Amino acid sequence: MAKQILLNMITQRAVEEGIAMEIGKTSPQYFEACSLIEMNEHDIDELGITPNTNVKVTSESGEVIVKAVIARQTCYKGLCHIRQGVWANQVVPPRTQSTGEPQYSGFPVIVEPAPNEKIKTALECVQGAVGLWIGDE
Repeated sequence: MAKQILLNMITQRAVEEGIAMEIGKTSPQYFEACSLIEMNEHDIDELGITPNTNVKVTSESGEVIVKAVIARQTCYKGLCHIRQGVWANQVVPPRTQSTGEPQYSGFPVIVEPAPNEKIKTALECVQGAVGLWIGDE
């Protein structure tokens, strides 16, 4: 069985994401800026992977394949970040606590190695979320 760890997810904004968003959400720049999970280096070690390995992130709401990287900003052991946007939205719980905003931060996710899995493009993620993605059949 593959190694798994339970982490606390915090979605967040980044300069790279903002620049890439201006270029376009289907651009290679947006894919590179947002289809990743920033993790503490000890959590990456605990998973038994090296940085830049694809991982599967699963929450109560769904799952997504992203690339695991050592966090570029403060990220304590047990925390992880996915930049707000298409890939994060695959796992963000819809709960709003009566605020009208989904729970973008502070929810549990399971992260496990997925080195042979493909990271979907932004368009594939959106199509899958609304039932239009037919996959690689």
